[in-house]
Amino acid sequence: MTPEEALSIYQAGPDVVVKVVCELSSQVEMLQKQVAELQKEVQKLKDQLAKNSRNSSKPPSSDGFKKPSPKSLRPRGKHKPGGQKGHPGSTLKMVDNPNHNVLYPVNKCQRCGHRLADEIPIDVERRQVFDIPPIQMEVTEHRAEIKYCSHCGYLNPVGGTTFPKQVKAPVQYGPRLKAIAVYLRQYQLLPYNRTRELFRDLFSIDLSEGTLTNITDTCSELLKQPIDQILKQIEQSSVVNFDETGSSVYGKRQWLHAASTPNLTYYEIHPKRGSHAMDQIGILPNFNGRAIHDFWKPYFKYDCNHGLCNAHHLRELIFLNEQHGQLWAKDMIDCLIDIKKAVDKTKTSTDTLFKEQIHKFEERYQNILNKGYNENPMPKKKSNKKKRGRPKKSKARNLLERLDEHRKEVLAFMYDFKVPFDNNLAERDLRMAKVQQKISGTFRSQDGANAFCRIRSYISTTRKNAVNAIEAIVNAFAGTPYVPKPDTS
Repeated sequence: MTPEEALSIYQAGPDVVVKVVCELSSQVEMLQKQVAELQKEVQKLKDQLAKNSRNSSKPPSSDGFKKPSPKSLRPRGKHKPGGQKGHPGSTLKMVDNPNHNVLYPVNKCQRCGHRLADEIPIDVERRQVFDIPPIQMEVTEHRAEIKYCSHCGYLNPVGGTTFPKQVKAPVQYGPRLKAIAVYLRQYQLLPYNRTRELFRDLFSIDLSEGTLTNITDTCSELLKQPIDQILKQIEQSSVVNFDETGSSVYGKRQWLHAASTPNLTYYEIHPKRGSHAMDQIGILPNFNGRAIHDFWKPYFKYDCNHGLCNAHHLRELIFLNEQHGQLWAKDMIDCLIDIKKAVDKTKTSTDTLFKEQIHKFEERYQNILNKGYNENPMPKKKSNKKKRGRPKKSKARNLLERLDEHRKEVLAFMYDFKVPFDNNLAERDLRMAKVQQKISGTFRSQDGANAFCRIRSYISTTRKNAVNAIEAIVNAFAGTPYVPKPDTS
């Protein structure tokens, strides 16, 4: 509006001025609402762009070329990276009895050319080369005698002399070859074609895709009983880490559930993610220990003790501090890390913190929550009668209330040293399942997905117990699968 237009409105009288002011006021109000809505939308988009693997639950693979510079919350170590002074090392050492000896004789003097072939050497210089010889298929023939009875004339067939139970066909592959095939497919996650290429190049064996599938199915069937025993041991454990991740089965989304302890792993795939799947898996309905998880609400349906993953809390707190300037969030990060340091330091000498330490940490925790509530008061309910329900809370307020209402679960690691600070154990166990999805994209069938879960459960458990994975699979094919002894502590 130009000065001349404003003057003409003024000269037109009070009624015109009031009308124009009211119109402008309504326009200003409308624009203010639009600006507020746009500011919220801009902040939402900024939050989405600012999220990465360091300040949210997004995986590192989603960072792309904008990978954040590492800012680990772990304290800086006292030692430099690499081998420390005095460590034993693992370099090659000469053996006393090599498999082969190659002698290089000295037949003449390098200086004068005098003949030395008949001279006795005063010493030898030794050098040893460690290598793997060409691997060849080894065939073992099993023979069962057939005999006539000289007394009655009866022809005693093969049935009278039993073959070992593993020798079922006239021609078949042995347990070690099968174990290597299962190891490459299910643990190293090689696709069918690359597995076949490796067998051709290393062993001069041409395995078909159907043979590899049959070997995997047989191994899965043989592992049914040992996996049931592992499942029972997990159900009786005092602390179990739980997590789940999306997985594709024949192009349809399902959920891979993991239950983990330091020496046990159990996987199961299910079309559902929540309590319906957890009920069918069967661990949590009768579980009396402590379940460690990442605040997925269906877990709280179960009447057991709970512990929350503080790695998730730290990432959320980092985001609130860096993107929204929440000062209390930085204080809570420091508080949780200080408690963890105290627990780690005390673990070496006793199994609990001193009461004074616990009281000080609890008081500090509460003071930080009070500060957070002051920074994030409850949103006022608008007088708009059309909208029902409670007013929407901010992310900071939601996190505050979670840390407040579930403080026993957040600080469970402080009260009980058996409880881990985070849920990294279950997340590590799920990591290779995500690698499998990146390689294959999907499981071809439900049976293939179930076989993967069963075999991975077995191999992961053996690795946690420092058992050679290939030898454990060989034993499974031989009818003596590995099952860890129950933890009686």
